[in-house]
Amino acid sequence: MITQAGGVPRGDPRLEALGWTHVYSGKVRDLYTSPAAPARVLVVASDRVSAFDHVLEPAIPGKGALLTRLSLWWFGRLGMRNHLAAAHPSLGEHLPPGIAERSMLVHELRMHPIEAVVRGYLVGSGWLEYQASGSVCGVPLPQGLGNGDRLPEPIYTPAFKAPLGEHDENISFERTVELLGPGTAAAIRDASLRVFAEASATVEARGLILADTKFEFGDDPVTGELTLADEVLTSDSSRYWDAATYAAGGIHRLDSFDKQIVRDWLSAHWDQRGTPPQLPADIVELTAERYRELVDRLTS
Repeated sequence: MITQAGGVPRGDPRLEALGWTHVYSGKVRDLYTSPAAPARVLVVASDRVSAFDHVLEPAIPGKGALLTRLSLWWFGRLGMRNHLAAAHPSLGEHLPPGIAERSMLVHELRMHPIEAVVRGYLVGSGWLEYQASGSVCGVPLPQGLGNGDRLPEPIYTPAFKAPLGEHDENISFERTVELLGPGTAAAIRDASLRVFAEASATVEARGLILADTKFEFGDDPVTGELTLADEVLTSDSSRYWDAATYAAGGIHRLDSFDKQIVRDWLSAHWDQRGTPPQLPADIVELTAERYRELVDRLTS
């Protein structure tokens, strides 16, 4: 992704030369449309890395391809309708090298403004909320749980998707009913819990733990069928732990296969005011290694 002055993303000229028009950029993904692909969206995962609502420099080499590879691996194994229309290697016939392996051609959907979060363990923002209230997103939990403890059963804790640059807002299931209607709200909740259970069994067989994840859903504009969209069960959308390390306890018990290294370094070297500092080369490489290790352990 090329960036204009002031940090505003604009389209990659290699894609624009092929007739693709850049229509949106998030923190990581860039979206394109083309008259030659009606009702389709080209989703290109960049190597950008963000933390504390800032996109950082430099990027993590190979991250976009790894995220795409993992999403495609999961889309092929989950028993849930998804938005995929085409992906690498077939896109390699139509897209430049270096872009095809980061891209998915997907069906255009009516997206729901909900991040469908499922938590199997008490950690992160859930742990902070539990300490204050004994519950997470209105779901009451047993007393005496500790940071990183496994929950009696996975819980559904949705969030309202905020505009780019703002924090998503944790909400109750009842609030999703108000936003989406009872039928759609229940369908998203039930599908999220079902897919989480399926994915958890898959990763446990590979010596990993799926602590939590988020899904996004949309409706097929023709059939109205609920469809799994965006990325799925990647290092950016999910928290994975090594099962043996978790069982052994200690300070590395909750080390995750994601950008945790970046967040930890940034917390120690930046007060979250002004422009964040550049990431050191060793932090960039360690983060890339964690992304690669997860993909290799799951897909090998």
